[in-house]
Amino acid sequence: MKWLVHVIFTFFYLVVTFFGVGPVLLADGVMKERVMISIIVAGCYLVLIFLHRIIIKRMKK
Repeated sequence: MKWLVHVIFTFFYLVVTFFGVGPVLLADGVMKERVMISIIVAGCYLVLIFLHRIIIKRMKK
């Protein structure tokens, strides 16, 4: 069961990386647009990390 949670979250990390970091690197807009997208992507990573840690800790109990 634990491995399934890791696989699902790995998929989520890859999705955020592909759809988040790609537009930041390839954006043709102004710097403000890149910074805003970077902040949103970092927030998504923080939420995913937080949820991943909570779920893994609850599975150990």
